[in-house]
Amino acid sequence: MDRASSVRERMKDTFSKYRNELISLLSRYVAGGKGLLQPHDLLDHVKKILQEDEGMQKLKESSFVKDLESAQEAIVLPPFVSIALRPRCGVWEYFRVNAFELSVDSLNVAEYLRFKEELVDGECNDKYMLELDFEPFNATFPRPTRSSSIGNGVQFLNRHLSSFMFLFNHLETLIFICITFSPLHRNLRLPIYHIFSQAMMVNDRIHNISKLQSSMARAEEILSNLPPHTPYSDFEYELQGLGFERGWGDTAEKVLEMVHLLLDIIQAPDPNTLESFLGRIPMVFNVVIVSPAGYFGQVNILGLPDTGGQIVYILDQVRALEKEMVVRIQKQGLDVSPKILIVTRLIPEAKGTTCNQRLERVSGTEHSYILRVPFKTKNGILRKWISRFDMWPYLETFAEDASHEIAAELQGIPDLIIGNYSHGNLVATLLSYKLGITQCNIAHSLEKTKHPGSDIYWKKYEDKYHFTCQFTADLIAMNSADFIITSTYQEIAGSKNNVGQYESHSAFTLPGLYRVVHGIDVFDPKFNIVSPGADMRIYFPFSDKEKRLTSLHGSIQKLLYGDEQNEEHVGLINDRAKPIIFSMAKLDQVKNISGLVECFGKSSKLRELVNLVVVGGNIDVQKSRDSEEMQEIKKMHSLIEKYNLHGQFRWIKAQVNRARNGELYRCIADVKGAFVQPAFYEGFGLTVVEAMTCGLPTFATCHGGPAEIIEHGVSGFHIEPHHPDEVAANLIKFFEECQHDPGYWNKISDAALNRIHERYTWKIYSERLLTLAGVYGFWKHVSKLERRETRRYLEMFYILKFRDLVSYSLLVN
Repeated sequence: MDRASSVRERMKDTFSKYRNELISLLSRYVAGGKGLLQPHDLLDHVKKILQEDEGMQKLKESSFVKDLESAQEAIVLPPFVSIALRPRCGVWEYFRVNAFELSVDSLNVAEYLRFKEELVDGECNDKYMLELDFEPFNATFPRPTRSSSIGNGVQFLNRHLSSFMFLFNHLETLIFICITFSPLHRNLRLPIYHIFSQAMMVNDRIHNISKLQSSMARAEEILSNLPPHTPYSDFEYELQGLGFERGWGDTAEKVLEMVHLLLDIIQAPDPNTLESFLGRIPMVFNVVIVSPAGYFGQVNILGLPDTGGQIVYILDQVRALEKEMVVRIQKQGLDVSPKILIVTRLIPEAKGTTCNQRLERVSGTEHSYILRVPFKTKNGILRKWISRFDMWPYLETFAEDASHEIAAELQGIPDLIIGNYSHGNLVATLLSYKLGITQCNIAHSLEKTKHPGSDIYWKKYEDKYHFTCQFTADLIAMNSADFIITSTYQEIAGSKNNVGQYESHSAFTLPGLYRVVHGIDVFDPKFNIVSPGADMRIYFPFSDKEKRLTSLHGSIQKLLYGDEQNEEHVGLINDRAKPIIFSMAKLDQVKNISGLVECFGKSSKLRELVNLVVVGGNIDVQKSRDSEEMQEIKKMHSLIEKYNLHGQFRWIKAQVNRARNGELYRCIADVKGAFVQPAFYEGFGLTVVEAMTCGLPTFATCHGGPAEIIEHGVSGFHIEPHHPDEVAANLIKFFEECQHDPGYWNKISDAALNRIHERYTWKIYSERLLTLAGVYGFWKHVSKLERRETRRYLEMFYILKFRDLVSYSLLVN
């Protein structure tokens, strides 16, 4: 009996035992007529009925009520209540209950989605609505089944494929391809062929596995008799005679390590050894990173529309990647310079930025550049910035133009392409199709989870946000990517009570347009968690006195405590002896800065203990061009007056000087303050990492990435932004404990620093990303991971559906 059947039978037993009580409960659900109930709505009804009627207490023990704890939503279409259960991350079950007859039926995904469509559009008469189902393409491909395995795709992939090769006597072929996976082996048509004029790894003296094994045995003997640090040039001639070329290592010790790894794989295949070996084979020399949205530059860009943490992330990523690529290439004994191109949009009307320059070197690098390509229309180049929601009509032409610009800069094609955000991932998909290269996706943030109901009520949002284009592009890019990296587990599969960003794309409907019955599978081994860090040139511990930017202290003190109030800051802090609660974020609803201000304003005890300083947005509503920010600005000013925050609160305009922001964190630490990130949802939490890297005790939302970054009560604290009274209580408890025990603040600060150095640094990130690129690139070329059938399906979907949606969005604009 499958799980759905067992749950259905258990429900039937429960309905028989608690018939009257459950009819009373379900009647409450349907009393309000048709609608969509969220988890708290379902449980609130249970709580209320238990409080009102003592005779209903036994209902608490029913399996139905216990199942409701895993419910994510319910559709009420009287007399039916259809419930989506999520017993664990990535696993869903659907049921329909008749509230009056207490009959229960299990539903498949399509049936449940039809109920949703009927809720929105009335009775669904269209039996032939387009249904997307990617499951058949992946049905024969193994994947992990435990929720704890989600995000560890490369380990599973290596275990499965290496076992498969060994079991079916393909190991010799696999090993030989490992060695011959080099730019000069034309039969594999590898993308990096063009950049070399010499052979790598092996030459034509090794033409089969038998010759390889005998040559390795002789090479091992030669290398074992050499001092470990003997340079490659000293024994290059001998190895060439055996059939080996550069690429194994730069010293006798490094080459011998590679030989031993390969011998271990031949004798006893092990997925970890295989990953180590594949990670060392030089396969990634040229990288393209795509990010068309916003103003992509290095100066005067922070605070501009659609321009924030993602830009910082990519620039820091590129610096770390280049450094790691250089080190790896040198360690493998090669004399090759890597190159990284950030491909973004050229904006002629650049608003004082460098976004009108075609090519710009990334500061702090030698081989990395920003390559800008304009958006084009039938009337010529699009000169002004446009919102990320309005970019869809320009991306196909942009991708075509970018491919020519990339080829010109690299004198060939790249080895790896990385997309960023929905637009960049779609362009990366188009380029990957065209160039035949390994594709990596990074979502940063998916709009679907940020706007509840944006799928079933898409018509309400379409003219402004064009979510149909976005969700369609996301589906295409997710299913096209060779591998996907995320910053956290929650980004993929959420938590016990919250659906993950990717998980929300597993099944959904756009009523009247199409329904997705199997969109993305969070158990797919393409998912890997690779967390970024903070730029440690800018963000470092407050205790590192020699590196402190003391020249900025005067301007920071004025920023925090100055008497002047103007367009850059409002509010005063009278008692400088108090610690400071500090927060810094965009001024929009989801970041919830105004919620933190109200939380502070309401709590007289918290105001006795600390001051509050927030950095974000504009202060003058007339200076903003964003409607959501304008609402938040007005709300902020009203809160200042409502709670009479004068003397205890400072609001500072968004700051674009990263160096000063880093020192600002440290100055808050100097006064034994704390950082608070109160967002309703946060995909990762870069400011959380920045604050912790500076040694600042941090309180951050329990919804999203910060819940993983912080170990609650050890390296920081989780807060529930929907319960501001609890947030205030947690802050009060912390600062009272610090008053009682001055060492407590240092304990949390030290634990935060330890947490960062263990898991959240750009060095760890770049090492992992390049290893993943090598492993997935290898498996793509030697197995069926190219997913050709899926590609054809996606091409049809792109041409027949996505282009129509794009055309409509252009008409609306």
